Amino acid sequence: MKITRQATDEALLRELGGRLAQVRLERNLTQAQLSAQAGLSKRTVERLESGSVATQLSGFIRVCRVLDVIERFDLLVPEPVPSPVEQLKLRGHKRRRASANRQPKAPSKRWQWGDEP
Repeated sequence: MKITRQATDEALLRELGGRLAQVRLERNLTQAQLSAQAGLSKRTVERLESGSVATQLSGFIRVCRVLDVIERFDLLVPEPVPSPVEQLKLRGHKRRRASANRQPKAPSKRWQWGDEP
């Protein structure tokens, strides 16, 4: 299955779990061996591979680390690279906050004599 935006959460969990199971089998590891090396229970590995329950992300990371696929996370969430213009604006600093959408200021009426309340 190709992972797409339209896939349900359950379908994504099943697909990722199936892929983890395939990598585990390619490495010739049993679920028990993988769980021992990852410091997880065998039941957690079973649930990850079946995609039936969303387990903690740390368990997923541990399994990926043991299967030596952790560096592929870079493909999953690539490091953002600011554009050259954005780099000039930041002047070597790292962005730390998101900015709110600013509402355009309503044009102010010029004050005249007799406008007092």
